[in-house]
Amino acid sequence: MSVNLIGKHEKDPRALRDAMALTLEELMAEDKRICYVDCDLMNCVNTGRLHKKWPERAFEAGIAEANAAGVAAGLAATGKIVFLHSFGTFASRRIYDPIYMSAAYAGLSVRVLGSDPGVTAAFNGGTHMPFEDAGMYLSIPGTTVLDPADYVQFQAIVRQLPGVEGVSYTRFARKSHITVYGEGSAFTIGKGVTLHESANDAAAIVCSGIMVDEALKAYEQLAGEGISVRVIDMFTWKPLDEALLLKAAADCGAIVTAENHSVGNGLGSAVANVLAAKKPTIQEFVGVQGRFGQVGAQDFLMDEYNLRAADIVAAVKRAIARKG
Repeated sequence: MSVNLIGKHEKDPRALRDAMALTLEELMAEDKRICYVDCDLMNCVNTGRLHKKWPERAFEAGIAEANAAGVAAGLAATGKIVFLHSFGTFASRRIYDPIYMSAAYAGLSVRVLGSDPGVTAAFNGGTHMPFEDAGMYLSIPGTTVLDPADYVQFQAIVRQLPGVEGVSYTRFARKSHITVYGEGSAFTIGKGVTLHESANDAAAIVCSGIMVDEALKAYEQLAGEGISVRVIDMFTWKPLDEALLLKAAADCGAIVTAENHSVGNGLGSAVANVLAAKKPTIQEFVGVQGRFGQVGAQDFLMDEYNLRAADIVAAVKRAIARKG
């Protein structure tokens, strides 16, 4: 696995929804077993192209997400390779029971794609702003949970998902995002990516999704202050790359997690569970602290919920201070 880190904090002109739509189009052309189920959002994620090409394999379930989950599970039971999309709030809370019982419990593979997680829901507001979506999937036995940072990484994940068995959940911002990785970067589901590392790192920042760019900004600010930190993109929350995490804990003695999600049941919790069991380590959490969503621009919301580089910097300094 090798990556080309861009890290210039610049917006990608491409929308993440196109990484999904165009990659699925390629996959469906290659494999007639692949099916796609949507919940009245094909226009929102540009997957109408799939329905036009393959109406017998791309299905519009309408605003009936629980039924869509049942349809997806039924297709999987017939040997199809199934992708199911809805907004993150509906792809988690609305379909939790049917995806749990009809797919996961039944041993069937359904690849759930949840768009606009956390503050990326922006003006869709609190009703459409899930801070617990990935956590719900973390609690289901045998699942794979993913939080890609940008177009290149998301594209690489979608290409690998047909080979992932069981229920998977991938959360992604639908539209604009910051470019982190250059073309040609390679990723493996289940393996974290170390973006910065040195022999004298005082802490490790473990992040994913939109927080990767914020972590890179924090790294730059801390470096300017003479503080060396490790930065790990842990885009796979489950199965977590325990070897990489435990090495960072041993080397640095302090971990800071950063996520666009509730800290109570997300990446920070997954990391804490591993550390508590295998290597107790000082940890600080950057993420949403027990709050509901609200309407606003993403920049405003990132400030409101303390999801900025400055918050990561402060957490790193607290963690280092706790080391004594």
